[in-house]
Amino acid sequence: MRITVLGKSPAWPDAGGACSGYLVQDDDTYLLVDCGNGVFSKLRETVDYADVDAVVISHLHADHLMDLIPFGTALTFSPHASGRPGPPRLIVPPGGGDVLGAITLAISQPGVLEGAFAMTEYDPADTVSVGPLSIRFQPVPHYVPANAVELCGTSGGRFTFGADHGPTDALNEFAKATDLLFLEATLRQPESDGKRGHMTAGEAGVVAAACDAQRLVLTHISDELDPEWAIAEAQRAYDGPVEVAREGAVYGV
Repeated sequence: MRITVLGKSPAWPDAGGACSGYLVQDDDTYLLVDCGNGVFSKLRETVDYADVDAVVISHLHADHLMDLIPFGTALTFSPHASGRPGPPRLIVPPGGGDVLGAITLAISQPGVLEGAFAMTEYDPADTVSVGPLSIRFQPVPHYVPANAVELCGTSGGRFTFGADHGPTDALNEFAKATDLLFLEATLRQPESDGKRGHMTAGEAGVVAAACDAQRLVLTHISDELDPEWAIAEAQRAYDGPVEVAREGAVYGV
């Protein structure tokens, strides 16, 4: 598998950056994990969008799905996309069809996503296949229902994307010994009170250590935070390789 970071920003994009989006390639299969603000433009710089076979959405927050609107619009109206044998799959969490229908009704043309994609809602307990890719899900604690996503391809390697979540042991078994673990590190300091929905880099290190992950990449992190500081914080608990995601970075699994 080949994983390309298209966007790694939190809910506010980096300068010139994009929100959550990761392109996974296995042989001639292309799958996009999340499609947040600015991701479609970055996708077009990387691969022909008409070649994308499926999009998987981790949870129903804007910074993880809003560029489905321009993606769907291009698939609907661009002559370039007319030669596709069929619409790409759009694999969304429970309730995603209603949420995306309401969004398109409010800010775009009604039905633009339903017509552009073959949309299905996944059960987090199920395993989904897209070409040679096997996809599993794990609910994680966030402000809305959210799911970590694991992809396993022809090489047998595993890529685990934690999505957005607060400190949790939900990934301990799900991501056990994963080859490549992407964890969010949105916060400089933990939320002071109330429900936890995000982590610091240090907390991401704790989760990675509990998972015994082979490699940790900190993502969903702003360019306003010092990457060297973030790496050092994660390394307090995790002794494997750590880096901060950057747009255009490519990882092999």
